[in-house]
Amino acid sequence: MKRKTIAGTELVSSSLALGGVPIGSKLNENDSFKLMDDYVELGGNMVDTAEVYNNWLPLEANISEKIIGRWMKARNNRSQLIVATKGAHPHLSTMHIPRMSPEEITYDLEGSLQRLQVETIDLYWLHRDDPGRSVGEILETLNRHVREGKIRYFGCSNWTVARIQEAQAYAAAQGLQGFSGNQMSWSLAAVDPAKISDPTTVAMSDDMQRYHVESGLTAIPYSSQAQGLFTKLGSGKYSFDGDQVKPAYRSELNRGRLDRIRQLAAESSLTISQIVLGYLMSQPFPTIPIIGCYSREQLDDCLLADRVQLTQEQLRYLEKGS
Repeated sequence: MKRKTIAGTELVSSSLALGGVPIGSKLNENDSFKLMDDYVELGGNMVDTAEVYNNWLPLEANISEKIIGRWMKARNNRSQLIVATKGAHPHLSTMHIPRMSPEEITYDLEGSLQRLQVETIDLYWLHRDDPGRSVGEILETLNRHVREGKIRYFGCSNWTVARIQEAQAYAAAQGLQGFSGNQMSWSLAAVDPAKISDPTTVAMSDDMQRYHVESGLTAIPYSSQAQGLFTKLGSGKYSFDGDQVKPAYRSELNRGRLDRIRQLAAESSLTISQIVLGYLMSQPFPTIPIIGCYSREQLDDCLLADRVQLTQEQLRYLEKGS
């Protein structure tokens, strides 16, 4: 797999990151170990997880982080990996109440360090934002943890463009480390913001995309395949006229994109998932999609997208109608 440097850091990541949601949920510990072994064998080096992952299920709390920590210890491979996790997510029972105080950020960070069994997290993400809290306080807290050696770099997830710009400006003015990456919901599937089930999430927008082009900030998108939407539609497993497609994705725009994805896939002898991921990796700024895989077969398919380089004309063709 190719390597990409996360802009402004010393972190050199594989071109695709492995998502941590399946770990400990759809996959038991043995199968999770096997998936991560396969990912590393194929050249991957970043598994993206979070303190909150799978806490919405009746499972052991923080199970994704715990299994990843046990896997790294068993394989003795921590030094070969970019350890990435997220904190500062609202409690699931009170999603409307942000958790971004210095004490809450510190509490989540300390817990993640223990569960992952590491002394330092290479890339620590703020999972949500609190627009009512100053960016200065947040960045000062994160920089303190950098000085303490608990974090190397940090980024934001589900922050608006305006708040990211405000934070980066504060960091530059104060001589502090700023965000090294941005995690947003982004795929080739167009999203209707009015129909998103979780209003605390932030999807890629035209303004955000322009900001990434202008700033060079690395994008590490989650839901990069929209939960396999186009693959399932292309295989006939899903239908736009059925209930399987989430309301936020059920649009004529996405019907048209599916047709163009199919055509381009046929012309280039690629699979639908390779076109969908190739669209993200061919952007004019560093982009490292997070993939949600459950098997070696899915890994093999996704990781072949590493070879895809679409032209700007092809990108515009796929986006047509947006």
